[in-house]
Amino acid sequence: MPTTRERILGTFLGEKVDRPPYGVGIGFSPWGQTVDRWKRESGIEDLDVAKYFGYENGFITVPINAGAWPPFKREIIAEDDRTITTLDPRGIVMRNLRDGSCMPDFLAYPVHNRKEWDKYKQERLRPDVLGRFMKPGCSWNLWNDVPWEGAIAKEAVSPIAEQAAREHLPVQVGAYPWGVFGTARDILGAEELLLAFYTDPGLVHDIMDTFTDLWLHLYEQVAGFIQIDHIHIWEDMSGKQGSLISPAMIEEFMMPNYRKIHNFAKAHGVSLISVDSDGLVDELIPIMMKNGMNVMFPFEVQAGCDIEKYRRLHPTLGIWGGLNKYALTQGKEAIEAELAKAFRMLQKGRYIPCLDHLVPPDVSWEAFVYFNNRLKEIMGVG
Repeated sequence: MPTTRERILGTFLGEKVDRPPYGVGIGFSPWGQTVDRWKRESGIEDLDVAKYFGYENGFITVPINAGAWPPFKREIIAEDDRTITTLDPRGIVMRNLRDGSCMPDFLAYPVHNRKEWDKYKQERLRPDVLGRFMKPGCSWNLWNDVPWEGAIAKEAVSPIAEQAAREHLPVQVGAYPWGVFGTARDILGAEELLLAFYTDPGLVHDIMDTFTDLWLHLYEQVAGFIQIDHIHIWEDMSGKQGSLISPAMIEEFMMPNYRKIHNFAKAHGVSLISVDSDGLVDELIPIMMKNGMNVMFPFEVQAGCDIEKYRRLHPTLGIWGGLNKYALTQGKEAIEAELAKAFRMLQKGRYIPCLDHLVPPDVSWEAFVYFNNRLKEIMGVG
């Protein structure tokens, strides 16, 4: 029987496999409120969605802090009955609803001008500072209050290597929220970044170049201890109207760094380079594919993404996702239409089926169970 690693890599690379992996991807993960609803409707108090449906494991990611190091100290700026405003480890001030039921309001960013960028870069982006790799056993992430315990690369990578070998999993570096455009936006804020392409292009180049060089420095350390299978780049640089910047700007500012990443991948036998961008990605795909990207997700249907069109236009692209999550709120006929699309995509290859983002709380437990059971049938999952 093929391993998970063989199924994932083989599927995206167009190789012969028995089937793609089942239950792999962001589109099988529910929002917290969704889980609360499903617990009530299912009567399962300790519901573990992945275990319940038997989802297969996906990539195992080497835990790296690839941004501000040392991170900004998390602190509460203000709070009331409904909201809490915090400074997060990236240096972003944001206001969240206490129940986490919607996207936060982003209120302030760590850099406003070149002087502040030079200080930020010197104090928090030095590649020679130790501690960016997470000590085994820690559970730190951007959204909780557990402190990061830093480690050297070998200490962090060794347990990842052991688990990857034991469970036959593909190894990933790069994760949310690190991306060439995405991180530059987190440094300056969306509006200031878009203005800076015109008012201070040198600053934009320096931010994108500096972060990419830092990531590759860290990935080089990982590659000394384990075979990397997958480099992930988070961008979220599109809306319903398409890309937030023009193809010419993508080429000029971002693609030199994509070529650096691609060259690293070639030199180290890395099979996959993926990009995550919400919104309509028609303009992004051909430019990024030309510069090394070969997998993309999540292909939001509400933004106009059509994975069957992309398959016709880009036959070698690994497509991950693209099934309308809101179809699960519209009855079995709508669900079956999405499953029929998945079936057609599976026949054409290089496709791992998945909903087009996290499962929202208006999806019932009954609908999600129906979707999963039917998808298993279509995929031939025992």
